[in-house]
Amino acid sequence: MAVIELTEGDFESTITGNDIVILDFWAPWCAPCRAFAPIFEAASENHPDVVFAKINTEEEQALAAHFQIRSIPTLMIFREQVILFAQPGMLSAAQLEDVIGKVRELDMAQVHEEIRQQQAEQG
Repeated sequence: MAVIELTEGDFESTITGNDIVILDFWAPWCAPCRAFAPIFEAASENHPDVVFAKINTEEEQALAAHFQIRSIPTLMIFREQVILFAQPGMLSAAQLEDVIGKVRELDMAQVHEEIRQQQAEQG
């Protein structure tokens, strides 16, 4: 699957309609963002079952503000609508593959149960 551009208008449907979504918050003026783009694109080719999406922080300021993006690039990974990874900075291809592998290995039933317990404790 190719990398898609995500906007506020299609954000929610993308997150809720897909198992794993990897977001790259970036801006055109950001040199590390441009350097990370080919790594992100290559990973998208290796994982056709995962949605790889870029969010231009200049054009989608509301999304960047909602997720409190303070540094770019920032990578964020959702699985079953849960944020499992959020980290600023560029990753190497090997680091990105490692993170994707770890996200795939997670027992999401356990993750959802832990979230449910935390929410119950917070009342």
